[in-house]
Amino acid sequence: MTITEVGKKYDLSVDTLRYYERIGLIPPVPRTKSGIRDYDEESCRWIELMKCMRSAGVQINTLKEYVRLYQQGDDTMAARKELLINQREQLKLRMAEMEQSIKRLDEKINSYEQQGGYRP
Repeated sequence: MTITEVGKKYDLSVDTLRYYERIGLIPPVPRTKSGIRDYDEESCRWIELMKCMRSAGVQINTLKEYVRLYQQGDDTMAARKELLINQREQLKLRMAEMEQSIKRLDEKINSYEQQGGYRP
């Protein structure tokens, strides 16, 4: 798949895809004999993973570390798993904080709806 096709498929700009590859967020993408990026299934799985993780707020440095560990081979499986577990826990904490914020906003909205005014 070309970079343009991949960009459309994952709703990412061509510049973002190049950036992800340049900084090591995804492993180097295979290229044709003429040097044009030719995204294969594995490359697309990496893009899908990184897009998901970035949209969840996982930091770029953490994802780069994950890719680095992956490229070192099976000896790093435990470290990669631990990294993902830690990220999952951080996301759960953020979700709990967001749920509290939503609850507080709901209370404020109800205050307006039930009493016709704002109460801090």
